[in-house]
Amino acid sequence: MNSNIKNRNIIYEFLRYCVVGGIAFIVDTGVLAFSREIIFSGNIGETVMAVSVAAGFIAGLIVNYILSIFLVFKTAGQQKKIRTIKAFMGFALIGLIGLGLTELLMYLGVKIVGSAGFWYLLVKCFVAGAVLIWNYIGRKIFVFKGE
Repeated sequence: MNSNIKNRNIIYEFLRYCVVGGIAFIVDTGVLAFSREIIFSGNIGETVMAVSVAAGFIAGLIVNYILSIFLVFKTAGQQKKIRTIKAFMGFALIGLIGLGLTELLMYLGVKIVGSAGFWYLLVKCFVAGAVLIWNYIGRKIFVFKGE
């Protein structure tokens, strides 16, 4: 395959991943806010924040995986790999590392800007951008091995 076509395909794949990541981000952040503001009644404790971030992550991971099957990783080789338990485990493991990064960066960000009001959601936006890049590169390298 021509390298220009391959590069263009990777760019389009990454753009599709960004759209899927954006949808998963909305679900993730919605569950985070719902959990913290409704379930935990706006409690701003560190444990509540960590649990809310994890709940959002799990919801976002599920949405990301399902949408990635249909919209992002579309080559025949990718489709064959992504529908296996091994691929899901790799997908989830990359996501768990992303969760660790999210928890760490959210903790640090909230320590810097505070968690009163909705500042934590602004921190979440910046954290999500960094973790999106990690997730795509990690999944591309470790799950699909360059496909």
